Amino acid sequence: MGTLYLVGTPIGNLEDITLRALRVLREVQLIAAEDTRETRKLLGRYGITTPVVSYHTHSRPARLRQLLAALQEGDVAVVSEAGMPGISDPGAELVQAASAAGHSVVVVPGPSAVTAAAAVSGMVTDGFLFLGFLPRRSSERREQLAAVRSVPYPLIVFEAPHRLREMLADALEVLGDRSVAVCRELTKQFEEVQRTTLRGALSLFEQREPRGEFVLVIAAEQPTPTTWDETAIRGLIAERLAAGLAPSAVARELARVTGLPRRELYRIAVATRWEHAVLATAEEGEEHER
Repeated sequence: MGTLYLVGTPIGNLEDITLRALRVLREVQLIAAEDTRETRKLLGRYGITTPVVSYHTHSRPARLRQLLAALQEGDVAVVSEAGMPGISDPGAELVQAASAAGHSVVVVPGPSAVTAAAAVSGMVTDGFLFLGFLPRRSSERREQLAAVRSVPYPLIVFEAPHRLREMLADALEVLGDRSVAVCRELTKQFEEVQRTTLRGALSLFEQREPRGEFVLVIAAEQPTPTTWDETAIRGLIAERLAAGLAPSAVARELARVTGLPRRELYRIAVATRWEHAVLATAEEGEEHER
């Protein structure tokens, strides 16, 4: 019984391939590739001669059966055009079928446009929601954006250049004018990151033709600041500290609920924890004296 390897490949710069990925691609008996031309460029760069067959979204069921048959004879690697297979790319169906047939499925991590954009945006601290490619129809796209409008995390989406303007217009209409990092051609020669707002990005690409592959990181909805009594805030903080939450977690949670600055909430949480520790130490001393 062969093993199915999910191999991450560069999203642009061919030097981003891992040593483990190169070894696996050399050792397997067959590589299933979303785009055989792009995969052969990578293999040629590193002198790998493993046979390659196509496997993409529109592959016929016969190709899936062929790959399962190949797994009966030995190991098979699946790669996407770029990045990790199975993430907005073919691979999930093959993973399910191989697993159901009793084959081991092993991931060989590699570059990802999702995490690359999250990191370079400077906007992701606690998590994000990855939406992949939004629907092509404007009505469906707006419906999906409306469904995640209140998610307290940045949204990460892929977009094709010919739909970028329409998507930005829909996002501005549904989400409001949020901050956005527009990442273009990540790790490639003409890599570019525009940190602006949805309105600013729409204006920018109305003046110039969008080109290349885009990943957008859209800021989370900012809560509306409200007036909170300091005593009430300290009470909420004390409750959460007593429940075992760390000051950073307390500040993060209450910032979302109250709209108050997380840094100030963190300062109060640290001070409150210290005050409680001092009080507990004093009470222990009194008990000991008795």
